[in-house]
Amino acid sequence: MPTAAAVTEQTFLANRATGHIGLSVMAQGGVTRRARVDEHGSLRVRFPNGSGDALEAVMVNTGGGITGGDRFTIDIEVGEGAHLVAGTAAAEKIYRSLGPSTEMDVRLKIAPGGRLFWLPQETILFDRVRLSRRIDVDVAEGASLVLAEAVIFGRTAMGEALLEGSFIDLWRVRLGGKLVYADTARLDGGIAAQLANCAVANGGIAMATVLIVPGAEAAIEQVRALGGTLSGEVGISAWNGIAVARLVANDGATLRRDLIAVLAALGTTVPRLWLQ
Repeated sequence: MPTAAAVTEQTFLANRATGHIGLSVMAQGGVTRRARVDEHGSLRVRFPNGSGDALEAVMVNTGGGITGGDRFTIDIEVGEGAHLVAGTAAAEKIYRSLGPSTEMDVRLKIAPGGRLFWLPQETILFDRVRLSRRIDVDVAEGASLVLAEAVIFGRTAMGEALLEGSFIDLWRVRLGGKLVYADTARLDGGIAAQLANCAVANGGIAMATVLIVPGAEAAIEQVRALGGTLSGEVGISAWNGIAVARLVANDGATLRRDLIAVLAALGTTVPRLWLQ
């Protein structure tokens, strides 16, 4: 006969959410159309409208939030000459975990001549969160990508703070089959104390990374020209055919304003849902 602890664990695992989106798009007659849509679990993708030759895709988590033990995967392929703008309907909330980590895997693949703007709204982490996320990107020669991911450690506007937990964020980007960007962020234990370190976030609780392919000196100058108009800290560099901008701010609202300004300087307009 199973013990009470075993029954509790089995019940917990049986109630964990899973979700998967598999989406591929193709160019047809100068317009981007869906080639394959695969949805499982609590993840859905909707297509509100098209703008010019681009297709807009909005990811929706019908579960309303994510917690420990949940597992989600997103797999997107952009065909030759296709243009996709992908984002989320709202900020994703990752709640505290009683043990196991939340696992999120994002795989993006862009064929020659394809363009992908990956622009989800913020990921908001709650106290005692345990999140392990991996983002793998495969960009063909002649393709282009703008990828922006923002993370907020606690909702200060609600009087909430993230004191401790685990956050692992692993990015791997290949250009023409060659690894050009490998980055792993890990905050474990006393996250608030680590963010206070001047070499980490200097007390900021909101941060974002913007990856641009191809990235050139022009991209750097466009962002640096913003000068003192930004409220948080922003740095940008280019190498290996890519450009990467880092943003840090004291709160989520400030980060969002700075992120929108940086994307605009790069010629990227955020989805309308960001502004509602």
